[in-house]
Amino acid sequence: MTRISDQKTEPDRDCPLCARLVEFRLRHRSENPSFHNAPVPSWYPSKEHGGKEAVRLLIVGLAPGLKGANQTGRPFTGDFAGDLLYDTLVKFGFAEGRYEADPSDTLRLIDCGITNAVRCVPPQNKPVGEEINTCRPFLINSLSALPNLQVLVSLGKISHDSTARSLGVRVASVPFAHNVVHEMDRFKVVSSYHCSRYNTNTGRLTTEMFEDVFKTVRELLL
Repeated sequence: MTRISDQKTEPDRDCPLCARLVEFRLRHRSENPSFHNAPVPSWYPSKEHGGKEAVRLLIVGLAPGLKGANQTGRPFTGDFAGDLLYDTLVKFGFAEGRYEADPSDTLRLIDCGITNAVRCVPPQNKPVGEEINTCRPFLINSLSALPNLQVLVSLGKISHDSTARSLGVRVASVPFAHNVVHEMDRFKVVSSYHCSRYNTNTGRLTTEMFEDVFKTVRELLL
């Protein structure tokens, strides 16, 4: 198995680590040649907004959506979940500008970064355990590369569990629940239901519930 460097925070464009995801990626490169169709890199504030050193909040999603981030190359951009996420980030001062589901829009992050537990799009938006485990070193290295990080928001249970494991915490000791804060290593981690179309359409997650998560984050940030 290929070893990931202790400093490497992002997979290569042709990352070979997960055979099923590689096959899926190559198929969609052929079917949709205009798509990004590669591991989606984490997104951080621009240099003008302080870059990685400005990040005090990191949002950890699950994986890119096929016709969202996998198409655009920017986390949650083009995904239904991005509508609620980015509106909320703007409302709470973690982003500015206008989100238009296009990486060339005017949206910019402030004090906030966005990444995924799995960087490649999986079939049916469902990575398997081996893929989550294989991609975790990139998350671990990303956390180490953010010197002023204080708070993480994990979107969904898979993201929550992978975040806990990345920080050396037993998953059973930090059970997932919406808008609950756990101390993990030197960070505070706030769990949230994922802002997916399914969760919002079924009422499992409302706009008010999602905004409550970021009210909590604002209270936690020093």
